[in-house]
Amino acid sequence: MKLTRYGNDVLIVMTLLTVGLVLVGLYVDAIWLKALLVALAAFLGSFTLYFFRDPDRSLPDGAADEGIIISPADGKVVVIEDVVDNEYHKGPARQISIFLSPLNVHVNRFPVSGVIDYYKYVKGKYIVAFDDKASDVNERTHIGISNGRVRVFFKQIVGAVARRIVCNVAVGDKVHVGDRFGMIKFGSRMDIVVPREMIMEVKLGDLVVGGETIICRLPND
Repeated sequence: MKLTRYGNDVLIVMTLLTVGLVLVGLYVDAIWLKALLVALAAFLGSFTLYFFRDPDRSLPDGAADEGIIISPADGKVVVIEDVVDNEYHKGPARQISIFLSPLNVHVNRFPVSGVIDYYKYVKGKYIVAFDDKASDVNERTHIGISNGRVRVFFKQIVGAVARRIVCNVAVGDKVHVGDRFGMIKFGSRMDIVVPREMIMEVKLGDLVVGGETIICRLPND
């Protein structure tokens, strides 16, 4: 199983913790406590490896077209609504929100090729990510990509458990659709804000796969 480099710090800590639990278990006399410590070590180790998995993905047909937007994250579509985006699009737009549970792959991928022309990190709270207020009050990053055909604005948003965002981007970077750029550690949310004229390819409740699922497209694509 391939693991993401974004989790190396946590993997090191959890490896030390699980080894420590096993070693303590070897020296306790009570069989029940020995079994409990070993079981806890196995659970923590297995969950950590599972959470930081980083499977390769195959781009869908047409993903190279700069008018097609693919999902930047795995998860469930919990919001599709028309909004007014005063930050990046400066007007009417459409928001698609994806909720990532702790069981989803949390590595994030660029939804379209282009140039990073906007980036902002916002400190905030840690309310549950499926609450719509999380988009405005939780800790998050704001990223904008433009490619001449379409402009896409998206946010990495922490949840009640997630406490750290990894985001390796800077204004001026040229990026390619489907490439990895970071992750949100543990349960979280991703908002994608696109021009309102985009044709939706997903609906509420759909499960999407980062780097593979087409979210929307320009009308002439």
